[in-house]
Amino acid sequence: MSDSENKIAWEKEHENAWVERFGTPREYAQKIIKDPLTILGPLADYLGHVDGKKVLNVMGSNGNKAVALSLLGAEVTVVDFSLSNKAYAEALAKEAQVPITYIVKDVLKMAQEANFDIAFAEMGILHYFTDLKPFFIRLYGSLKVGGVAVVRDFHPISTKLIVSRGSTAKVRKHKVEGDYFDETLTEKIVSYGKYLTNEIPEKVFLRNWTLGEIVTAAAQCGFRIEALIEAPNLSSDVFDKGIPKTFMLKMTK
Repeated sequence: MSDSENKIAWEKEHENAWVERFGTPREYAQKIIKDPLTILGPLADYLGHVDGKKVLNVMGSNGNKAVALSLLGAEVTVVDFSLSNKAYAEALAKEAQVPITYIVKDVLKMAQEANFDIAFAEMGILHYFTDLKPFFIRLYGSLKVGGVAVVRDFHPISTKLIVSRGSTAKVRKHKVEGDYFDETLTEKIVSYGKYLTNEIPEKVFLRNWTLGEIVTAAAQCGFRIEALIEAPNLSSDVFDKGIPKTFMLKMTK
């Protein structure tokens, strides 16, 4: 299964899925206006001072992070290949009364203009690529010299080894199961699929990378690795304590 076939699945109209999850653009905009830093979450500490900065949100999905950054004074451009994502994001920005630029394009085909101060991608991004180097090359090429790139994603321990069963924390059980070094593609429904009410969700094929593969690919594409931060499940209780759930990779050009 190629990256282009994954793209087809993501292009399926799913604006209703965002409404189901976050509410209408008007409802969600009010939440973002109230507290944009909470919407950014852990990203806020690593993106640094954004007021007046040109920021690229790669595969920016529904635009919530872009709108939050715009409210904080950044000039934000989103690149994503879903027209329905763009529709929701632009409606969200309109309701929040802030500007964003939303470009519908495959990130691997975006122009290399090197005019951004900050570039970032987050949560459920890297596994859609069957080769990480082209992704990091585009990220690197988009930045000015001295620019900062941040990638936040699910930790490979949680995606490749830990299987969780049970719907609540009290009954949930974790089991170490799988091969951390397995390179095969795995079939999954698209991440927004659980929010669709009247449609059968599309399937995609994912490549779950090891942490070493991710960091090495970034370094080989020219980035200077400034920090690698591993974090537990920040939204859970002590039941998940000690299990890495996400990681943050901060890099400079």
